[in-house]
Amino acid sequence: MAYTSLKSAPKAFDQHKRLIVVQATAVLAVILLLFSKPVLAEGSNGHEALETIGFVMVLTCFLGRLWSILFVGGRKNDELVVSGPFSMTQNPLYFFSTVGAAGIGLMFGSLLAAAMLGLGSFLVFRFTARKEAEYLAGKFGAVHTAYAERTPRFWPNPLLYRDEDQWLFSTGALRRTFRDGLYFLALFPLIETVEYFRLSGDLPTLFTVY
Repeated sequence: MAYTSLKSAPKAFDQHKRLIVVQATAVLAVILLLFSKPVLAEGSNGHEALETIGFVMVLTCFLGRLWSILFVGGRKNDELVVSGPFSMTQNPLYFFSTVGAAGIGLMFGSLLAAAMLGLGSFLVFRFTARKEAEYLAGKFGAVHTAYAERTPRFWPNPLLYRDEDQWLFSTGALRRTFRDGLYFLALFPLIETVEYFRLSGDLPTLFTVY
């Protein structure tokens, strides 16, 4: 279900600053990956378990973002989408992205990296979600207020789920999200490659991450 507003509304939140923060965090994560090692030795049962859990979380992020875009792609800020994943949380894209960020840390084999990446993503997206909520409240008024009162802003509540019999989606938005999601999945072979060069001694280890 979606609602379209006919009245004027405040300007949509500019996400440029959010993108800068996310990109800077990604660069720091790459540095962490290249010049540090997890406290659990590569190949150990504990390390492999964390890697597997992390990969599942990243895959969940990839599929969850695709699912969310099927509902909101091409409509964001123009319509208030309240069904599918948006019936469980107001910000499923941000939720799944945070899951993926924490998963990257686990794929590296580090609980600390997972906590830092997950918390950092959560704080950035929480700020963005608050700004977007202010914009949507100004545009959709009482309809958004009712939606916000029954739907969590970030953490999903599966008991609230409801769907539509039919739904039109943007193929362009779906392709862009699929392409962006591949960056998450590409990190798995990248991490394995880094581990190989680290074990062979070709990459220096500056510190250990727990």
